[in-house]
Amino acid sequence: MDHIQDPISGDPKTPLLPLQDQPHRSQSFHSALKSVLTPKNFYVVLGPLLCAIICVFVKIEGPVSSRNMLAVLAWVFAWWLTEAVPMPITSMAPLFLFPLFGIASADDVAHSYMDDVIALVLGSFILALAVEHYNIHRRLALNITILFCGDPLNPPLLLLGICATTASVSMWMHNVSAAVMMMPVATGILHRFPVGPDQTVVSSKFCRAVVLGVTYSAAVGGMSTLTGTGVNLILVGMWMSYFPEAEPISFSTWFLFGFPMALLIFLALWIILCCLYCSKSSGPALSAYLDEAHLKRELELLGPMAFAEKMILAVFSMLVMLWMTRSITDDIPGWGTLFNGGAGDGTASVMMATLLFIIPNKKQEGEKLMDWNKCNKLPWNIVLLLGAGFAIADGVRTSGLADILSEALDFLEQVPYLAIAPAVCLISGTITEFTSNNATTTLVIPLLIQIAKSMNVHPLLLMIPGAIGAQFAFLLPTGTPSNIVGFTTGHIEIKDMIKVGLPLKIAGTAVLTLLMPTLGTYVFGTNEPVQNPYD
Repeated sequence: MDHIQDPISGDPKTPLLPLQDQPHRSQSFHSALKSVLTPKNFYVVLGPLLCAIICVFVKIEGPVSSRNMLAVLAWVFAWWLTEAVPMPITSMAPLFLFPLFGIASADDVAHSYMDDVIALVLGSFILALAVEHYNIHRRLALNITILFCGDPLNPPLLLLGICATTASVSMWMHNVSAAVMMMPVATGILHRFPVGPDQTVVSSKFCRAVVLGVTYSAAVGGMSTLTGTGVNLILVGMWMSYFPEAEPISFSTWFLFGFPMALLIFLALWIILCCLYCSKSSGPALSAYLDEAHLKRELELLGPMAFAEKMILAVFSMLVMLWMTRSITDDIPGWGTLFNGGAGDGTASVMMATLLFIIPNKKQEGEKLMDWNKCNKLPWNIVLLLGAGFAIADGVRTSGLADILSEALDFLEQVPYLAIAPAVCLISGTITEFTSNNATTTLVIPLLIQIAKSMNVHPLLLMIPGAIGAQFAFLLPTGTPSNIVGFTTGHIEIKDMIKVGLPLKIAGTAVLTLLMPTLGTYVFGTNEPVQNPYD
């Protein structure tokens, strides 16, 4: 065999590539093939494959854009469910799929990724980051733990305190922002427990209960007020758009119905968590990590509240007041009328967040309460997920797919009166597991209005269960950004969400079934004809 002289050593016996280092061609091919044929790569191909199958074989009576929209939905949902592509990247897929399939122009779909609700979320996230930066959440965590800790320790009572605080916060700010704000409070308490091999079964279960409690309490608390979630705002906006002559749904009107409903669902959540994760013997096992005297000493070490903490709480309080008073009633107009209705909740949220970059923190000369470097933790994945939900909702409506789907719901016309609420809630609650709450509401509500017209019943009998059911996204992390916030802590798995979320969804449907024909009739007047319906 001829040898090539080594250009470095000059040794003619040394080949450039030693024979023993050369892989066998068949082995190289098989290893390459094995690396390609992985489950994750299959899931990557699954999205485009489902899209192609629908485009080629599925025939829909309607415009071609409606079939294309269905194909795009299959592609995006396949990637969301399998996480073959990172969720934030999948959330941006409509930006190129919609224009390529003729569903919407590039400009139109891009507009869906920035609206007033997303502005509200961004401002709230910045405020939540400020709360976390100045350890306000730690101070709040210690106060909550001391208040509900008790001697001896009562884990169900402590869990109730954490969940009730989260639900209360979520009443006045967006439920996603409430979850982002309260999750560090909850995990601050859980950091006291051992991790890894040293973690006991009792402490592991309690950690799961706390994270699930914060995740779902944020969603449940947001149902009680109009400002608690974007779904309620979408419902009210659509009611005013479709029925401009009808009595508007005011903040106080919704609260009369939403608060009792949310309270009953919240109690059901607490009972479910206690039954699944808080045994009678958990108190003594956890008391060693939550000693009240130690907690009080830690709180004392934090010292009195500094100027920066007080200002952040003041800005937060101002934001809550602006949200509550932007639009009150017809007789008592809110501050939004000063701007001819052009200002929204996102306006107030971003304006208050901007103040954080202007007000000094009085710690160092020239330093403000917040700077952009502190915003590196902004959860853009949640923002993109919300934008994708809005884009999908717009695409379903403009492509004509919404009209086709409404025909598939014609069977609701045969549903008995008392079964309307649970039937609509079940349908909406199923759809919302696979897309955002806002997108589900935007998709379902127009369909339900058309069905209510055919049934000759008050539209709110279908609209309210549809909107509330869209908030019952309790089974999957992709159901709502609040679920993602809890899931990313690492304390819970999908099986935990299903174990708690399924009975909670059933309990929520039962509560809505009870209240809609009783309290709902009194509050919304659903037994009376609506003014100028379906104009």
